[in-house]
Amino acid sequence: MGVALLAFVIVPVMLYEVVARYVFNAPTVWGMELATLIFGPYFLLGGPYLLHLGGHVSLDLVHRALSPAWKRRSDLFNHLVIICFCAILLYYSLPLAMQSWAFRETSFSAWNPQIWPVKFSIPLAVSLLAAQSLAEFLCLLFREPSSRPDEDEVQA
Repeated sequence: MGVALLAFVIVPVMLYEVVARYVFNAPTVWGMELATLIFGPYFLLGGPYLLHLGGHVSLDLVHRALSPAWKRRSDLFNHLVIICFCAILLYYSLPLAMQSWAFRETSFSAWNPQIWPVKFSIPLAVSLLAAQSLAEFLCLLFREPSSRPDEDEVQA
């Protein structure tokens, strides 16, 4: 829910920027950059939540044609791939975020805000995505296949 509130910050910032630029011919130096710096974490932190809801795009055409046992195997494999991808991404993004924090990195624009908090949102989101994928993997692995609700039952 907290991440969703960032959208309520982006909209007024962009509205102010558009009005200042096109009505008063006085664009800000910070409007577009602030919206970009807010939207990055907003986008990244939405991924783990969307995985929890089961809302990511998938190849339903192939998935629906599989038997329940093969669906389970496919989902287990997919979660293993997600966890491996997250591990690699975390391995490379965490040192960059820590370096950015150590140097108090800024954007080098006219406004020059610190960007290390935004860079830390990458390893944070990747960690949350890996944790959610691990939780989904363990649920699939240890729960009886018959006790899982079918996708059609959940959406109905």
